[in-house]
Amino acid sequence: MNPKLTIQEKLKDLRVERHLTLEQLAEETGISKSALGKYEADDFKDISPFSIVTLAKYYGVSTDYLMGMTETKNHPNTDLHDLHLSDDMITLLKRGKLNTRLLCEMALHNDFQRMMVDIEIFVDRIADMRINDMNTVLNATRQQVIEKYNPGENDLYVRTLELAQISEDDYFSHVVHQDIDGIMRDIRDAHRKDALTADAETPAMEAQKQLETAMSYEGSEEEKKVRVFLASLGIDYDALTQEELVTQINILKKSAHMKSPYSQRGKAPYQSHGKGKRKKR
Repeated sequence: MNPKLTIQEKLKDLRVERHLTLEQLAEETGISKSALGKYEADDFKDISPFSIVTLAKYYGVSTDYLMGMTETKNHPNTDLHDLHLSDDMITLLKRGKLNTRLLCEMALHNDFQRMMVDIEIFVDRIADMRINDMNTVLNATRQQVIEKYNPGENDLYVRTLELAQISEDDYFSHVVHQDIDGIMRDIRDAHRKDALTADAETPAMEAQKQLETAMSYEGSEEEKKVRVFLASLGIDYDALTQEELVTQINILKKSAHMKSPYSQRGKAPYQSHGKGKRKKR
């Protein structure tokens, strides 16, 4: 997730959101263009109280928001009573142990309200009667078929009537599961390029790719072994200079696992068969 925005980042975002240039903002606020430019610079910290108040009024946000005292941009003085929060919920939010930024993103997702409705239906047992009525009808029909026709236990029609009966717990756990899965995937995708989001590919995954490429090499068996050995160490064979390659080969000559012509007298020295002669780097 992204970290909190700095004062400079907030000022620039507010201006960009309104499609304003520094010149236009200077005309609107009476603050000079050079001062406004400095306020948005990463290394500038000395913003006058007058400018903070002026820009907060112009953008319609609180001074606390610009100064980093709160992340609430437009509702600085909202009465807690209007939010219908319990004392326990307020205490929980104030402890700082919840990722409230993530909680807000979830609540603002297009499918969050549907998820809450689905949970409400389950918790308040709103659908119990209809589900039970449907299950009763299906079970009664199944029993009539069994008594009248005495089919086998694996009869298609009887088994269909049995499977058509719905467990409320199973049904709503599936429905809510789909709701929350969709919300989490969308939020994760939205933060894929964030600075604090883990890379999609780890060093281990990259090493695995190099190993797979080395093992599928179609050149000589000797060169393939060299490639596989280096890939297992996370070393790109093709990135080595001629001198580095010779050093690696001299080390591999001592390996009991390398059956190669390196130590045989009268044989030509090892040469790469993949991309021709290596250029000295």
